[in-house]
Amino acid sequence: MIRGKELLLALLACILISACYGFVLLFTRQIPAAGGFFGHAVGILGFILMLMTESLYSLRKRSRLARWGRMADWLQFHIFTGIVGPFMVLLHSSWKFNGLAGVTILLTGIIVLSGFTGRYIYTRIPRRIDGTEDPGLAAAMKASALANARRIFALWQTIHIPIGMALFTAAFVHIIGALYYATLLR
Repeated sequence: MIRGKELLLALLACILISACYGFVLLFTRQIPAAGGFFGHAVGILGFILMLMTESLYSLRKRSRLARWGRMADWLQFHIFTGIVGPFMVLLHSSWKFNGLAGVTILLTGIIVLSGFTGRYIYTRIPRRIDGTEDPGLAAAMKASALANARRIFALWQTIHIPIGMALFTAAFVHIIGALYYATLLR
């Protein structure tokens, strides 16, 4: 298993998406509008990836019935979609950051940075290949260092999860508002 392969795959996906964005930019000679076809497509796909980031990993982690796949693979999927989805939503913004959409982008940036921080903390806790804590490796660490890593990770989760909830609340309000103004008022 290549360590950090989800980061490499996310980078490659972002490069490919950037190439498509650049092609549209060259073809139309303007920044793709958030309300245009390309802007909507990128925004919708990015939001779907973000929903998958938020829901599938949490469902697999917490459900006793959902035991498909290794947790380590689901964490890699969570990280991949947690990078690519927000990148696509950033492109959807057309580089305009005002109003509720601006707040949503700000929360997205905060949650992505928080995710990178959480990934770093998570790697400080010894784990087996399946993602569960490894008591053998944990015993080799000094007890206070392991306890500190667990405590910091728990604190990180108490911050990361509510920010994610605020992000999705703002995103849903943005989507409902966009649908209302784009369809019902026309």
